[in-house]
Amino acid sequence: MLQNEVLQLRCLVTGGAGFIGSHLVDALVSRGDEVTVIDNLSSGRIEYIREHIASGKVKFIQGDLLNREDAAKAVDGMEAVFHLAANPDIRHGTANPDVDLRQGVVATHNLLEAMRQGNVKKIVFASSSVVYGEAKKIPTPEDYGPLMPISLYGAAKLGAEGFITAYCGSYGLQAWIYRFANVVGPRGTHGVIVDFINKLKKNSGELEILGNGKQTKSYLSVEDTVGGMLHGFNHANEQVNIFNLGTNDWINVTRIAEIVVEELGLRDVKFRYTGGDRGWSGDVPRMLLSTEKIGSLGWKPLHRSEDAVRRAVKAVAGELWGGG
Repeated sequence: MLQNEVLQLRCLVTGGAGFIGSHLVDALVSRGDEVTVIDNLSSGRIEYIREHIASGKVKFIQGDLLNREDAAKAVDGMEAVFHLAANPDIRHGTANPDVDLRQGVVATHNLLEAMRQGNVKKIVFASSSVVYGEAKKIPTPEDYGPLMPISLYGAAKLGAEGFITAYCGSYGLQAWIYRFANVVGPRGTHGVIVDFINKLKKNSGELEILGNGKQTKSYLSVEDTVGGMLHGFNHANEQVNIFNLGTNDWINVTRIAEIVVEELGLRDVKFRYTGGDRGWSGDVPRMLLSTEKIGSLGWKPLHRSEDAVRRAVKAVAGELWGGG
């Protein structure tokens, strides 16, 4: 097996102008890697990595993995690919049923084909806890099954995992697959925190909360997410390495709403619930991942769920609210 303690790695980050991707780019640049980013900027923002591009530390390709020529150009000469490009919003995929198929599965297949043809052997993939569906075992370990996602986003992540492991078995690739808890932090562009802040900007007296507010999940800071990805990449060396990344605690949606209201300095905000045990079709009401496997390699998150949420609210409020 190849060794992973590599400095100045020539690496590609797909979706590198996005939320998690741009934070990963920050980390890769800071450790001296040669970084190329491909992003179609459908949800990513060039300003997140503009400084790195201007300094010459990042090469940027505005392209789409659905275009095989773009994929081939992007992987050329790379030693590793960090694959984060995807539809970032579960609810958007539910409303547009082919989005996750194209951006999750087809784009991943195109990337893998480009890697095979270009003899690029290492891929690090951003998967999700939603591949587990409504798991009956909580905390949920990596070997839980059968995997039955209930959202199209989850199906696309599981399909992409399947293609990645198949390419490892068929063509000798090596993979690191990370199943994330809910990731929050600066530059967040979607999710419950962004949703709440945007709603309160329109009406600071009332906040609509999808479902009954009892949906309870683990939240991971984006800094911990990136740290966990790189830690596993550096310390795990099987042909296929699958890890959960999350915290060992959780928080419910009503508590997140309370934190948002507190951090925005608002008073007397009325919470209005839409009802039901989930926020939208395909929402998993309860999620907590077992992180014993990645923990055995010496990694643990620096922030618990509530701390991660509060830090994220402060950051996102500054970006969306204009202070807070």
